[in-house]
Amino acid sequence: MSDARARAKQAFAHLANDRVNEAVAAYREAVALDPSLAIAWNGLATALAQQGDLDGALEASRRLVELEPDDPLGHTNLSLFYMRKGMIPEAEAEKALAMQLQMKQGGSR
Repeated sequence: MSDARARAKQAFAHLANDRVNEAVAAYREAVALDPSLAIAWNGLATALAQQGDLDGALEASRRLVELEPDDPLGHTNLSLFYMRKGMIPEAEAEKALAMQLQMKQGGSR
């Protein structure tokens, strides 16, 4: 397991135990070690949102979507964070894209 993956795993454990600040720090270390580690960007977005840092959560979610544009999860999370910020058109666009990707993936299995 890479150092970045190990840090992301530790961050997840922190998040699961309501140690949000520690989770954010560990996720930040994970993405610094491996900026292409999508799971760490997803976790960072979740942890930042729990801290109330919606701008940070949006930034991390956008990075996740850049890394995995065809994964509905990133678009769904982005939609939720936009909604929480009151950015309704952006939220609706991301939700529609997530649904489109889910349908596309469901049809190809």
